[in-house]
Amino acid sequence: MTDSRADRRETTEERTSPVTFYRQVVAELRKVVWPTQEQLVTYFIVTLVFVTFFMLLVSALDLGFNRLVFEVFTGGGQ
Repeated sequence: MTDSRADRRETTEERTSPVTFYRQVVAELRKVVWPTQEQLVTYFIVTLVFVTFFMLLVSALDLGFNRLVFEVFTGGGQ
């Protein structure tokens, strides 16, 4: 039986130093295309509407199922 940790060490490359990692992160962030303020406001509004819609949907379903279960377990108000 072989030691799987030793196998992994042989197949993986040497770890990146923190300084090299930081430089790579900064280089990648420079490539990012950041949204304009107008796009940001638009995305925010769309997200707000989407979340509000689904909050209302889930609340309505919760209320409906709550009433249904209450009616089933209380005998339908008899």
